[in-house]
Order: sequence, then structure tokens, then C-alpha cells
Amino acid sequence: MTDFEGKTFSEGGVEFTIHEHIAVLDYYEGREAPWRKEVNIVSWNGGEPKVDIRDWSESHERMSRGISISEEQADKLAMALGIRMKNRQKEHREKESFER
Repeated sequence: MTDFEGKTFSEGGVEFTIHEHIAVLDYYEGREAPWRKEVNIVSWNGGEPKVDIRDWSESHERMSRGISISEEQADKLAMALGIRMKNRQKEHREKESFER
């Protein structure tokens, strides 16, 4: 568990709770303080928790625009990305085989 999981924050009239941290996808050093692109489970303004992808400040008190999707939509996205990755790997293997 991270130090921000389960905490409720408020910024600009928007209240949010980070229920679960899933992953850091990228790390940005170019701002005044480091930011990270993360996948989390977040509820916005007391709504149902959703899978959320966006940039966060280190303290998680500030965030960029992002995308929130339901668990069902996340399952579909994961399946579609898995199929795409398998196809790309197959194409790569076929290309290597052809070049030999």
C-alpha cells in the first residue's frame, strides 16, 4: 500500500479518493517537481471507483487531465491490447524468419 492510497483529496472543487495504486507507466523530470503517469483505482466526487490513467504530482494533490474507465471497459482494453501485442510479436518473428 502506498502512502496516498485510501486518502481523499480536493482540488478546484473536485474531490477524489485514490483507492488502489496499480502501476507507474512513466516518470517526468521536466516540471518544477517530478510527475508520474499512473494507473490507479479512483473515485471522483463520491462516485463509483474506476480505473484511472493520468499524470500525478508526487504528492498526488495535483493531476493532469486523464481517462477514467469502468472495470468492464478496462477488461476489454486489456484484451484488445493483449491481442495487438501477440500480433506484433508474430509479425516480428515472421520478419526475422524472412530476413534469414
